Amino acid sequence: MLTSSDLSALQARGTSEEQVLKQLHCFETGFPVLRLAGAASPGNGILVMTEAGQKEATERWNAYLAEGDVCKFVPASGAASRMFKSLFSFVDGSEDVPSEGSPVAEVIANIHRMPFYEELNEVLQKLHGKGVDQLVEAGCFKDVIAGIIKPEGLNYGALPKGLLSFHRYADGKVRTPLEEQLMEGAQTAATNGRVKVHFTVSANHMELFTKKLNEVLPGLEQHTGLKYDVSMSVQKPSTDTVAANPDNTLFRDDNGNLVFRPGGHGALISNLGDIDSTVVFIKNIDNVVPDSRRADTILYKQVIGGVLLLVNDSIVKYSQLIKDGKASDKDYADMIDFVHNTLCIKVDGLEDMSKDALADWMLAKFNRPVRVCGMVRNEGEPGGGPYIAYNADGTASPQILESTQIDMSNPENVAMMQNATHFNPVDLVCLLRDLDGKPYNLSKHVDVNTGFISSKSFAGRELKALELPGLWNGAMSDWNTVFVEVPVSTFNPVKTVNDLLRPVHQEA
Repeated sequence: MLTSSDLSALQARGTSEEQVLKQLHCFETGFPVLRLAGAASPGNGILVMTEAGQKEATERWNAYLAEGDVCKFVPASGAASRMFKSLFSFVDGSEDVPSEGSPVAEVIANIHRMPFYEELNEVLQKLHGKGVDQLVEAGCFKDVIAGIIKPEGLNYGALPKGLLSFHRYADGKVRTPLEEQLMEGAQTAATNGRVKVHFTVSANHMELFTKKLNEVLPGLEQHTGLKYDVSMSVQKPSTDTVAANPDNTLFRDDNGNLVFRPGGHGALISNLGDIDSTVVFIKNIDNVVPDSRRADTILYKQVIGGVLLLVNDSIVKYSQLIKDGKASDKDYADMIDFVHNTLCIKVDGLEDMSKDALADWMLAKFNRPVRVCGMVRNEGEPGGGPYIAYNADGTASPQILESTQIDMSNPENVAMMQNATHFNPVDLVCLLRDLDGKPYNLSKHVDVNTGFISSKSFAGRELKALELPGLWNGAMSDWNTVFVEVPVSTFNPVKTVNDLLRPVHQEA
Protein backbone atom coordinates (compact mmCIF):
# COMPACT_ATOMS: atom_id res chain seq x y z
CA MET A 1 0.00 0.00 0.00
CA LEU A 2 2.77 2.43 0.99
CA THR A 3 5.84 2.48 -1.23
CA SER A 4 9.40 3.23 -0.17
CA SER A 5 8.96 6.65 -1.79
CA ASP A 6 5.83 7.21 0.31
CA LEU A 7 7.70 6.31 3.50
CA SER A 8 10.49 8.75 2.66
CA ALA A 9 7.91 11.50 2.07
CA LEU A 10 6.21 10.69 5.37
CA GLN A 11 9.50 10.87 7.23
CA ALA A 12 10.21 14.29 5.74
CA ARG A 13 6.81 15.51 6.97
CA GLY A 14 7.21 14.08 10.45
CA THR A 15 4.25 11.75 9.83
CA SER A 16 4.39 8.08 10.77
CA GLU A 17 3.13 5.13 8.73
CA GLU A 18 0.87 4.28 11.67
CA GLN A 19 -0.79 7.73 11.47
CA VAL A 20 -1.59 7.26 7.79
CA LEU A 21 -3.02 3.77 8.35
CA LYS A 22 -5.17 5.07 11.21
CA GLN A 23 -6.44 7.88 9.02
CA LEU A 24 -7.32 5.44 6.24
CA HIS A 25 -9.21 3.36 8.79
CA CYS A 26 -11.19 6.47 9.76
CA PHE A 27 -12.23 6.93 6.12
CA GLU A 28 -13.54 3.37 6.11
CA THR A 29 -15.39 3.49 9.43
CA GLY A 30 -16.33 7.16 9.75
CA PHE A 31 -16.64 8.83 13.13
CA PRO A 32 -19.27 8.04 15.76
CA VAL A 33 -21.79 10.72 16.66
CA LEU A 34 -21.94 11.76 20.29
CA ARG A 35 -24.67 10.85 22.72
CA LEU A 36 -26.14 13.99 24.25
CA ALA A 37 -27.49 14.56 27.72
CA GLY A 38 -28.86 17.93 26.59
CA ALA A 39 -28.02 21.42 25.38
CA ALA A 40 -26.27 23.47 28.02
CA SER A 41 -28.38 26.32 29.38
CA PRO A 42 -28.43 28.67 32.38
CA GLY A 43 -28.61 26.50 35.47
CA ASN A 44 -27.70 23.43 33.41
CA GLY A 45 -24.10 23.88 32.39
CA ILE A 46 -23.95 27.64 31.76
CA LEU A 47 -23.00 29.99 34.56
CA VAL A 48 -24.74 33.37 34.52
CA MET A 49 -22.69 35.79 36.58
CA THR A 50 -24.24 37.86 39.34
CA GLU A 51 -22.88 41.31 40.10
CA ALA A 52 -21.12 39.90 43.16
CA GLY A 53 -19.71 37.04 41.10
CA GLN A 54 -18.38 39.45 38.49
CA LYS A 55 -16.69 41.50 41.20
CA GLU A 56 -15.06 38.44 42.77
CA ALA A 57 -13.85 37.18 39.39
CA THR A 58 -12.40 40.51 38.21
CA GLU A 59 -10.63 41.02 41.53
CA ARG A 60 -9.12 37.54 41.32
CA TRP A 61 -7.99 38.19 37.74
CA ASN A 62 -6.43 41.57 38.46
CA ALA A 63 -4.59 40.10 41.43
CA TYR A 64 -3.18 37.40 39.14
CA LEU A 65 -2.01 39.95 36.56
CA ALA A 66 0.28 41.49 39.18
CA GLU A 67 2.55 38.44 39.02
CA GLY A 68 1.00 35.90 36.65
CA ASP A 69 1.87 34.64 33.21
CA VAL A 70 -0.62 35.19 30.35
CA CYS A 71 -0.53 34.79 26.58
CA LYS A 72 -3.09 35.64 23.93
CA PHE A 73 -3.35 32.90 21.25
CA VAL A 74 -4.92 34.00 17.97
CA PRO A 75 -5.58 31.60 15.08
CA ALA A 76 -4.89 33.83 12.06
CA SER A 77 -4.06 31.52 9.19
CA GLY A 78 -7.29 31.97 7.27
CA ALA A 79 -7.34 33.79 3.93
CA ALA A 80 -9.99 36.45 3.46
CA SER A 81 -11.36 35.02 0.20
CA ARG A 82 -14.70 33.97 1.73
CA MET A 83 -15.26 37.54 2.91
CA PHE A 84 -15.48 38.63 -0.72
CA LYS A 85 -17.50 35.80 -2.26
CA SER A 86 -20.24 38.12 -3.52
CA LEU A 87 -17.66 40.55 -4.92
CA PHE A 88 -15.89 37.80 -6.86
CA SER A 89 -19.22 36.60 -8.26
CA PHE A 90 -19.99 40.11 -9.52
CA VAL A 91 -16.56 40.76 -11.06
CA ASP A 92 -16.46 37.36 -12.74
CA GLY A 93 -20.11 37.47 -13.79
CA SER A 94 -21.84 38.86 -16.86
CA GLU A 95 -23.70 41.75 -15.20
CA ASP A 96 -22.07 45.18 -15.23
CA VAL A 97 -24.40 46.77 -12.67
CA PRO A 98 -24.97 45.20 -9.23
CA SER A 99 -28.58 44.27 -8.58
CA GLU A 100 -30.49 46.55 -6.23
CA GLY A 101 -30.22 45.49 -2.60
CA SER A 102 -27.38 43.07 -3.27
CA PRO A 103 -24.25 42.91 -1.07
CA VAL A 104 -22.23 44.47 -3.91
CA ALA A 105 -24.72 47.34 -4.26
CA GLU A 106 -24.41 47.93 -0.52
CA VAL A 107 -20.63 48.10 -0.79
CA ILE A 108 -20.82 50.63 -3.64
CA ALA A 109 -23.40 52.77 -1.85
CA ASN A 110 -21.31 52.86 1.34
CA ILE A 111 -17.84 52.85 -0.18
CA HIS A 112 -16.83 56.00 1.70
CA ARG A 113 -17.54 54.23 5.00
CA MET A 114 -15.27 51.34 4.17
CA PRO A 115 -12.02 51.48 6.17
CA PHE A 116 -9.97 50.81 3.06
CA TYR A 117 -11.52 53.66 1.03
CA GLU A 118 -8.38 55.82 0.93
CA GLU A 119 -6.19 52.87 -0.10
CA LEU A 120 -8.70 51.89 -2.78
CA ASN A 121 -8.93 55.41 -4.13
CA GLU A 122 -5.16 55.59 -4.45
CA VAL A 123 -4.82 52.24 -6.22
CA LEU A 124 -7.65 53.05 -8.65
CA GLN A 125 -5.99 56.35 -9.54
CA LYS A 126 -2.86 54.41 -10.49
CA LEU A 127 -4.78 51.76 -12.44
CA HIS A 128 -7.34 53.88 -14.25
CA GLY A 129 -6.35 57.49 -13.75
CA LYS A 130 -9.66 57.97 -11.92
CA GLY A 131 -10.66 57.75 -8.29
CA VAL A 132 -13.53 55.80 -6.70
CA ASP A 133 -16.13 58.53 -7.10
CA GLN A 134 -15.29 59.18 -10.76
CA LEU A 135 -15.51 55.46 -11.60
CA VAL A 136 -18.81 55.06 -9.75
CA GLU A 137 -20.24 58.10 -11.49
CA ALA A 138 -19.16 56.63 -14.84
CA GLY A 139 -20.84 53.33 -13.99
CA CYS A 140 -17.53 51.46 -13.87
CA PHE A 141 -18.62 49.36 -10.93
CA LYS A 142 -16.59 46.31 -11.89
CA ASP A 143 -13.41 48.38 -11.91
CA VAL A 144 -14.14 49.56 -8.37
CA ILE A 145 -14.93 46.10 -7.02
CA ALA A 146 -12.00 44.52 -8.88
CA GLY A 147 -9.78 47.13 -7.25
CA ILE A 148 -10.70 45.67 -3.87
CA ILE A 149 -10.19 41.98 -4.55
CA LYS A 150 -7.91 41.48 -7.55
CA PRO A 151 -4.09 41.17 -7.40
CA GLU A 152 -3.54 44.36 -9.41
CA GLY A 153 -5.62 46.25 -6.83
CA LEU A 154 -5.66 45.83 -3.06
CA ASN A 155 -5.60 42.03 -3.53
CA TYR A 156 -7.92 41.57 -0.56
CA GLY A 157 -9.24 38.34 -2.05
CA ALA A 158 -5.90 36.64 -1.46
CA LEU A 159 -4.57 38.34 1.67
CA PRO A 160 -4.94 36.89 5.17
CA LYS A 161 -7.91 38.35 7.02
CA GLY A 162 -5.64 39.57 9.82
CA LEU A 163 -3.93 42.08 7.51
CA LEU A 164 -6.98 43.77 5.99
CA SER A 165 -8.02 47.29 6.95
CA PHE A 166 -10.91 46.84 9.41
CA HIS A 167 -11.37 50.07 11.34
CA ARG A 168 -10.81 53.73 10.47
CA TYR A 169 -10.37 56.14 13.38
CA ALA A 170 -11.30 59.78 13.68
CA ASP A 171 -7.66 60.82 13.20
CA GLY A 172 -7.62 59.03 9.85
CA LYS A 173 -5.53 56.09 11.03
CA VAL A 174 -6.65 52.62 9.99
CA ARG A 175 -6.12 49.42 11.93
CA THR A 176 -6.04 45.79 10.88
CA PRO A 177 -7.36 42.90 13.02
CA LEU A 178 -3.74 42.14 13.86
CA GLU A 179 -3.38 45.57 15.46
CA GLU A 180 -6.74 45.39 17.23
CA GLN A 181 -5.80 42.04 18.74
CA LEU A 182 -2.53 43.54 19.96
CA MET A 183 -4.42 46.47 21.50
CA GLU A 184 -6.92 44.15 23.17
CA GLY A 185 -4.02 42.14 24.57
CA ALA A 186 -2.56 45.28 26.13
CA GLN A 187 -5.90 46.00 27.81
CA THR A 188 -6.65 42.49 29.05
CA ALA A 189 -3.50 40.39 29.40
CA ALA A 190 -0.53 42.62 30.27
CA THR A 191 1.72 41.35 33.07
CA ASN A 192 4.85 42.97 34.41
CA GLY A 193 4.82 45.56 31.65
CA ARG A 194 4.72 42.91 28.91
CA VAL A 195 2.07 41.64 26.50
CA LYS A 196 2.53 38.13 25.10
CA VAL A 197 0.63 37.43 21.87
CA HIS A 198 0.97 34.40 19.60
CA PHE A 199 -0.46 34.22 16.09
CA THR A 200 -0.77 31.03 14.06
CA VAL A 201 -0.34 31.94 10.40
CA SER A 202 0.01 30.25 7.03
CA ALA A 203 3.59 29.65 5.94
CA ASN A 204 3.04 31.69 2.78
CA HIS A 205 1.80 34.64 4.85
CA MET A 206 4.60 34.65 7.43
CA GLU A 207 6.60 37.33 5.61
CA LEU A 208 3.54 39.61 5.31
CA PHE A 209 2.77 39.29 9.04
CA THR A 210 6.40 39.90 9.97
CA LYS A 211 6.50 43.04 7.83
CA LYS A 212 3.29 44.38 9.36
CA LEU A 213 4.45 43.68 12.90
CA ASN A 214 7.70 45.54 12.25
CA GLU A 215 5.64 48.51 11.03
CA VAL A 216 3.15 48.73 13.89
CA LEU A 217 4.83 47.44 17.05
CA PRO A 218 6.97 50.53 17.79
CA GLY A 219 3.90 52.79 17.65
CA LEU A 220 1.78 50.42 19.74
CA GLU A 221 4.48 50.13 22.37
CA GLN A 222 4.75 53.91 22.57
CA HIS A 223 0.94 54.25 22.72
CA THR A 224 0.42 51.61 25.43
CA GLY A 225 3.64 52.04 27.39
CA LEU A 226 4.07 48.25 27.26
CA LYS A 227 6.57 45.90 25.66
CA TYR A 228 5.16 43.37 23.21
CA ASP A 229 6.41 39.80 23.02
CA VAL A 230 4.91 38.59 19.74
CA SER A 231 5.54 35.14 18.32
CA MET A 232 4.15 33.24 15.35
CA SER A 233 3.90 29.63 14.28
CA VAL A 234 2.52 27.67 11.34
CA GLN A 235 0.39 24.57 11.34
CA LYS A 236 2.85 21.68 11.44
CA PRO A 237 3.07 19.47 8.32
CA SER A 238 2.94 16.44 10.63
CA THR A 239 -0.67 17.38 11.48
CA ASP A 240 -1.82 17.29 7.84
CA THR A 241 -4.04 14.35 6.97
CA VAL A 242 -3.83 12.05 3.98
CA ALA A 243 -6.54 12.30 1.31
CA ALA A 244 -8.52 9.30 0.14
CA ASN A 245 -10.39 8.29 -2.99
CA PRO A 246 -14.15 7.73 -2.74
CA ASP A 247 -13.40 4.00 -2.30
CA ASN A 248 -11.17 4.80 0.73
CA THR A 249 -7.89 4.00 -1.01
CA LEU A 250 -4.99 6.44 -0.91
CA PHE A 251 -5.46 9.44 -3.19
CA ARG A 252 -2.44 10.26 -5.34
CA ASP A 253 -1.64 13.13 -7.67
CA ASP A 254 -0.77 12.71 -11.36
CA ASN A 255 2.82 11.92 -10.38
CA GLY A 256 1.79 9.18 -7.99
CA ASN A 257 2.54 11.16 -4.83
CA LEU A 258 0.32 11.03 -1.77
CA VAL A 259 -1.85 14.12 -1.32
CA PHE A 260 -2.12 15.67 2.13
CA ARG A 261 -4.51 18.34 3.33
CA PRO A 262 -4.45 20.62 6.40
CA GLY A 263 -6.12 18.89 9.34
CA GLY A 264 -8.29 21.89 10.28
CA HIS A 265 -7.98 24.15 13.32
CA GLY A 266 -7.81 21.08 15.55
CA ALA A 267 -4.22 20.67 14.37
CA LEU A 268 -3.41 23.82 16.36
CA ILE A 269 -3.64 21.90 19.65
CA SER A 270 0.03 21.10 19.00
CA ASN A 271 0.86 24.81 18.56
CA LEU A 272 -1.11 25.63 21.71
CA GLY A 273 0.83 23.02 23.65
CA ASP A 274 4.08 24.76 22.69
CA ILE A 275 3.02 28.03 24.36
CA ASP A 276 5.14 28.74 27.42
CA SER A 277 2.44 30.33 29.57
CA THR A 278 0.19 29.21 32.41
CA VAL A 279 -2.93 31.03 31.21
CA VAL A 280 -3.81 31.45 27.53
CA PHE A 281 -6.73 33.33 25.95
CA ILE A 282 -7.98 32.03 22.59
CA LYS A 283 -9.96 34.19 20.20
CA ASN A 284 -10.41 34.26 16.42
CA ILE A 285 -8.57 36.96 14.46
CA ASP A 286 -11.71 38.64 13.02
CA ASN A 287 -13.61 39.07 16.31
CA VAL A 288 -12.35 42.58 17.04
CA VAL A 289 -13.80 46.06 17.54
CA PRO A 290 -12.40 49.60 17.65
CA ASP A 291 -11.12 51.03 20.94
CA SER A 292 -14.35 52.86 21.74
CA ARG A 293 -16.42 49.64 21.46
CA ARG A 294 -14.22 47.42 23.61
CA ALA A 295 -15.47 48.06 27.17
CA ASP A 296 -17.57 44.89 27.42
CA THR A 297 -14.80 42.81 25.88
CA ILE A 298 -12.30 44.05 28.46
CA LEU A 299 -14.71 43.43 31.35
CA TYR A 300 -15.61 39.92 30.32
CA LYS A 301 -12.02 38.94 29.62
CA GLN A 302 -11.43 39.78 33.28
CA VAL A 303 -14.55 37.84 34.27
CA ILE A 304 -13.77 34.61 32.44
CA GLY A 305 -10.11 34.86 33.44
CA GLY A 306 -11.12 35.28 37.07
CA VAL A 307 -13.58 32.38 36.90
CA LEU A 308 -10.78 30.19 35.50
CA LEU A 309 -8.52 31.05 38.42
CA LEU A 310 -11.25 30.61 41.03
CA VAL A 311 -12.13 27.19 39.63
CA ASN A 312 -8.46 26.24 39.60
CA ASP A 313 -8.07 27.50 43.18
CA SER A 314 -10.69 24.96 44.25
CA ILE A 315 -9.06 22.19 42.21
CA VAL A 316 -5.68 22.90 43.79
CA LYS A 317 -7.18 23.04 47.30
CA TYR A 318 -9.09 19.78 46.97
CA SER A 319 -6.18 17.98 45.30
CA GLN A 320 -3.80 19.01 48.07
CA LEU A 321 -6.21 17.84 50.77
CA ILE A 322 -6.41 14.43 49.10
CA LYS A 323 -2.65 14.13 48.57
CA ASP A 324 -1.94 15.12 52.18
CA GLY A 325 -4.51 12.63 53.46
CA LYS A 326 -6.38 15.42 55.21
CA ALA A 327 -9.68 15.40 53.29
CA SER A 328 -12.62 15.02 55.66
CA ASP A 329 -16.07 13.61 54.88
CA LYS A 330 -17.29 17.18 54.51
CA ASP A 331 -14.41 17.93 52.12
CA TYR A 332 -15.41 14.99 49.95
CA ALA A 333 -19.03 16.13 50.02
CA ASP A 334 -17.86 19.57 48.89
CA MET A 335 -15.81 18.00 46.11
CA ILE A 336 -18.80 16.02 44.84
CA ASP A 337 -20.86 19.20 44.85
CA PHE A 338 -18.03 21.02 42.99
CA VAL A 339 -17.83 18.27 40.36
CA HIS A 340 -21.59 18.25 39.84
CA ASN A 341 -22.40 21.95 40.02
CA THR A 342 -19.23 23.83 39.00
CA LEU A 343 -17.53 21.46 36.57
CA CYS A 344 -21.03 20.23 35.59
CA ILE A 345 -19.84 16.63 35.27
CA LYS A 346 -22.81 14.28 35.43
CA VAL A 347 -21.86 11.02 37.13
CA ASP A 348 -23.73 8.63 39.38
CA GLY A 349 -22.44 6.72 42.35
CA LEU A 350 -19.76 9.01 43.74
CA GLU A 351 -21.42 8.97 47.15
CA ASP A 352 -21.25 5.16 47.19
CA MET A 353 -17.53 4.87 46.42
CA SER A 354 -14.98 3.92 49.07
CA LYS A 355 -12.88 6.84 50.23
CA ASP A 356 -9.78 5.51 48.43
CA ALA A 357 -11.65 4.97 45.17
CA LEU A 358 -13.25 8.42 45.41
CA ALA A 359 -9.85 10.02 46.09
CA ASP A 360 -8.37 8.36 42.98
CA TRP A 361 -11.37 9.38 40.86
CA MET A 362 -11.20 12.98 42.01
CA LEU A 363 -7.45 13.31 41.45
CA ALA A 364 -7.81 11.91 37.94
CA LYS A 365 -10.57 14.40 37.07
CA PHE A 366 -8.84 17.35 38.73
CA ASN A 367 -5.46 16.80 37.06
CA ARG A 368 -6.58 17.93 33.59
CA PRO A 369 -6.31 21.20 31.65
CA VAL A 370 -8.99 23.72 32.59
CA ARG A 371 -10.87 26.05 30.27
CA VAL A 372 -13.59 28.63 30.72
CA CYS A 373 -15.59 29.34 27.58
CA GLY A 374 -17.70 32.42 27.03
CA MET A 375 -21.13 31.60 25.57
CA VAL A 376 -23.43 34.09 23.87
CA ARG A 377 -27.23 34.07 23.82
CA ASN A 378 -28.47 32.56 20.58
CA GLU A 379 -29.55 35.38 18.29
CA GLY A 380 -29.16 33.57 14.99
CA GLU A 381 -25.39 34.04 14.61
CA PRO A 382 -23.41 31.09 13.22
CA GLY A 383 -21.30 28.92 15.46
CA GLY A 384 -21.10 25.64 17.32
CA GLY A 385 -22.95 25.18 20.55
CA PRO A 386 -22.51 24.24 24.19
CA TYR A 387 -23.85 20.79 25.13
CA ILE A 388 -23.59 18.22 27.86
CA ALA A 389 -22.27 15.11 26.09
CA TYR A 390 -21.49 11.60 27.29
CA ASN A 391 -17.88 10.45 27.49
CA ALA A 392 -16.30 7.03 27.07
CA ASP A 393 -16.10 6.56 30.87
CA GLY A 394 -19.87 6.97 31.25
CA THR A 395 -19.74 10.50 32.61
CA ALA A 396 -21.31 13.45 30.82
CA SER A 397 -19.62 16.85 30.74
CA PRO A 398 -19.70 20.24 28.99
CA GLN A 399 -18.56 20.07 25.36
CA ILE A 400 -18.58 22.48 22.42
CA LEU A 401 -20.06 20.60 19.47
CA GLU A 402 -20.56 21.23 15.78
CA SER A 403 -23.56 19.85 13.90
CA THR A 404 -21.32 17.23 12.25
CA GLN A 405 -20.84 15.61 15.66
CA ILE A 406 -24.57 15.26 16.33
CA ASP A 407 -26.91 12.55 15.05
CA MET A 408 -29.45 14.64 13.18
CA SER A 409 -31.61 11.58 12.48
CA ASN A 410 -32.51 11.55 16.17
CA PRO A 411 -35.55 13.85 16.74
CA GLU A 412 -34.46 14.52 20.34
CA ASN A 413 -31.12 15.87 19.14
CA VAL A 414 -32.81 18.04 16.52
CA ALA A 415 -35.08 19.48 19.21
CA MET A 416 -32.06 20.17 21.44
CA MET A 417 -30.36 22.12 18.64
CA GLN A 418 -33.49 24.05 17.73
CA ASN A 419 -34.09 25.06 21.34
CA ALA A 420 -30.46 25.76 22.26
CA THR A 421 -30.19 29.02 24.17
CA HIS A 422 -26.50 29.78 23.48
CA PHE A 423 -23.77 29.40 20.86
CA ASN A 424 -19.99 29.35 20.87
CA PRO A 425 -18.30 32.65 19.88
CA VAL A 426 -14.78 31.18 20.39
CA ASP A 427 -13.92 33.14 23.52
CA LEU A 428 -11.81 30.87 25.71
CA VAL A 429 -9.31 31.15 28.51
CA CYS A 430 -7.24 28.09 29.34
CA LEU A 431 -4.97 26.92 32.15
CA LEU A 432 -2.22 24.77 30.66
CA ARG A 433 -0.10 23.72 33.64
CA ASP A 434 -0.75 20.81 35.97
CA LEU A 435 -0.88 20.72 39.76
CA ASP A 436 2.92 20.62 39.91
CA GLY A 437 3.30 23.58 37.56
CA LYS A 438 4.36 21.44 34.60
CA PRO A 439 2.83 21.87 31.11
CA TYR A 440 0.11 19.36 30.29
CA ASN A 441 0.64 17.07 27.34
CA LEU A 442 -2.42 18.36 25.52
CA SER A 443 -2.41 15.53 22.97
CA LYS A 444 -3.37 13.11 25.74
CA HIS A 445 -6.66 14.95 26.26
CA VAL A 446 -7.89 14.83 22.65
CA ASP A 447 -10.88 12.67 21.75
CA VAL A 448 -9.60 11.20 18.49
CA ASN A 449 -13.10 9.92 17.66
CA THR A 450 -14.49 13.41 17.08
CA GLY A 451 -13.00 14.27 13.70
CA PHE A 452 -15.09 14.43 10.55
CA ILE A 453 -14.86 13.62 6.85
CA SER A 454 -15.80 15.97 4.01
CA SER A 455 -15.85 15.83 0.20
CA LYS A 456 -13.30 17.98 -1.65
CA SER A 457 -11.65 18.03 -5.04
CA PHE A 458 -8.09 18.09 -6.37
CA ALA A 459 -7.31 18.96 -10.00
CA GLY A 460 -10.90 18.22 -10.87
CA ARG A 461 -10.93 14.83 -9.12
CA GLU A 462 -13.15 14.05 -6.16
CA LEU A 463 -11.49 13.13 -2.88
CA LYS A 464 -12.34 12.57 0.77
CA ALA A 465 -10.68 14.84 3.33
CA LEU A 466 -10.29 14.18 7.04
CA GLU A 467 -10.33 16.97 9.61
CA LEU A 468 -8.90 16.43 13.07
CA PRO A 469 -11.01 17.02 16.19
CA GLY A 470 -11.62 20.78 16.33
CA LEU A 471 -9.41 22.90 18.58
CA TRP A 472 -12.22 23.89 20.96
CA ASN A 473 -14.27 20.77 20.15
CA GLY A 474 -12.84 17.26 20.40
CA ALA A 475 -9.25 18.47 20.86
CA MET A 476 -10.32 19.78 24.29
CA SER A 477 -12.86 17.04 25.00
CA ASP A 478 -11.04 15.73 28.08
CA TRP A 479 -10.62 19.09 29.78
CA ASN A 480 -12.38 20.46 32.83
CA THR A 481 -14.78 22.94 31.22
CA VAL A 482 -16.93 25.76 32.54
CA PHE A 483 -19.34 27.70 30.33
CA VAL A 484 -20.00 31.34 31.29
CA GLU A 485 -22.59 33.58 29.66
CA VAL A 486 -21.05 36.65 28.01
CA PRO A 487 -22.96 39.46 26.28
CA VAL A 488 -23.44 39.45 22.52
CA SER A 489 -21.57 42.76 22.43
CA THR A 490 -18.35 40.74 22.85
CA PHE A 491 -18.98 38.83 19.61
CA ASN A 492 -18.38 40.89 16.48
CA PRO A 493 -16.86 38.71 13.77
CA VAL A 494 -16.38 39.87 10.19
CA LYS A 495 -17.55 37.06 7.93
CA THR A 496 -18.30 39.21 4.87
CA VAL A 497 -16.97 42.58 3.75
CA ASN A 498 -20.44 44.03 4.41
CA ASP A 499 -20.01 43.29 8.12
CA LEU A 500 -17.52 46.16 8.22
CA LEU A 501 -20.50 48.49 7.78
CA ARG A 502 -22.13 47.32 11.00
CA PRO A 503 -22.17 50.13 13.63
CA VAL A 504 -19.85 48.22 15.95
CA HIS A 505 -17.10 48.33 13.31
CA GLN A 506 -17.53 52.02 12.63
CA GLU A 507 -15.49 54.12 15.04
CA ALA A 508 -17.71 56.34 17.23
